[in-house]
Amino acid sequence: MTFRIFDSKTRTLQDFVPVRPGHASVYLCGATVQSIPHIGHVRSGVAFDILRNWLEAKGLDTAFVRNVTNIDDKILTKAKENGRPWWEWAATHERAFQEAYRILGVTPPSIEPRATGHITEIIEYMQRIIDNGHGYAADGNVYATPATIEGYGELSGQKIDELDQGESQGTGKRDPRDFTLWKAAKPGEPSWPTPWGSGRPGWHIECTAMSTKYLGSEFDIHCGGLDLKFPHHENEIAQATAAGDKFARYWMHNGWVTMSGEKMSKSLGNVLSVPNVVELVRPVELRYYLGSAHYRSMLEYSEKALHEAAAGYRRIEDFVNGQGPVSPGTLPAAFVNALDDDLSVPAALAVVHTTVREGNAHPDKAYELAGQVRAMTAILGVDPQSETWAKSADSDSSDALAKLVEVQLERRHKAREDKDWATADAVRDELTAAGIELKDGADGTTWKVING
Repeated sequence: MTFRIFDSKTRTLQDFVPVRPGHASVYLCGATVQSIPHIGHVRSGVAFDILRNWLEAKGLDTAFVRNVTNIDDKILTKAKENGRPWWEWAATHERAFQEAYRILGVTPPSIEPRATGHITEIIEYMQRIIDNGHGYAADGNVYATPATIEGYGELSGQKIDELDQGESQGTGKRDPRDFTLWKAAKPGEPSWPTPWGSGRPGWHIECTAMSTKYLGSEFDIHCGGLDLKFPHHENEIAQATAAGDKFARYWMHNGWVTMSGEKMSKSLGNVLSVPNVVELVRPVELRYYLGSAHYRSMLEYSEKALHEAAAGYRRIEDFVNGQGPVSPGTLPAAFVNALDDDLSVPAALAVVHTTVREGNAHPDKAYELAGQVRAMTAILGVDPQSETWAKSADSDSSDALAKLVEVQLERRHKAREDKDWATADAVRDELTAAGIELKDGADGTTWKVING
């Protein structure tokens, strides 16, 4: 079966045919680094990490670009409200996003370009749009003209006569339907020089300029959240069309993480940040949960659903680790067919759990089936014996051991204070039998593992 993608632009399933045979090129709209990332922000990172894994499993050399929007109205507003320099505010939250991706085992992109690092490319791209008659400068601002750009509205279903860009009028704008490529400098805001005056880039132009710089004038897949369809992605296409580029062949949009049916809001960022949620479940279990739904579906968050997913993952983990060290095996045909069908992770997970049940029921086949499970979970980014998660499990075990030993040391300390030598000696003997050596010194008692 050929890998098929539901293309958001044509609203049809399409056979994936890369621009360059043997290669895949993917651009993911990354974070606008204005605040602490919550689990809704990083769902796209998990969903399209699975896409990347699948493309590579199919033998495609994959270039994966995920941008950082580090200059934006919201960033400037937040920084000002908190009395912080805009660049420091952006850098602080960029690191928070990178740490969230790391915790969830998301593979770093091939490159992670920042908007402010590509001002030259942005200026050159705007010049091409103006030269082709689809843009103009006015009062230091630069605008694009959707009414002159062929195919405008095809991605989002917007009708040109009913268009609302959701932005302020701006000085010199000829038509309210026009959208901003470049914003004229304002007092106290960062700015860069251009042929039309100093200022800073609009939101949409950065992604068109950066995606084509790294992936070419035509590339394979453009990804992002459903909420970016309009105006962001529609205007990205318009800019590329206006400049004469073919741009993305396929568009993939992930659904939101919701609570009570509503899109997760930024006000919940502190409560449902990745570091806070991994206090409830392990990182690999959160990754499993965020990746378990079909990428186009909404994922309704609740602690109950989170813990149910974690329990489901532990059944997989217990089966694989119960066979000892296991080499990855072959992928079952049903699993391949599931991911080839628009990356249907729920169907793929059904194959994983069926294989686990079969292995538990047939011990003579368990090792071979565990190898299949390792191969499948590796694609989904949750292989229990991968370097990422095996180390995590070792760390968790070490933490648990330390807590148990400290409890016993406290019990022994109290017994010695009470001159209950029999209990104190019994605790030492119990720990020695478990492979824990104690050493009493002037600064207290230390311990180390001596076997096992």
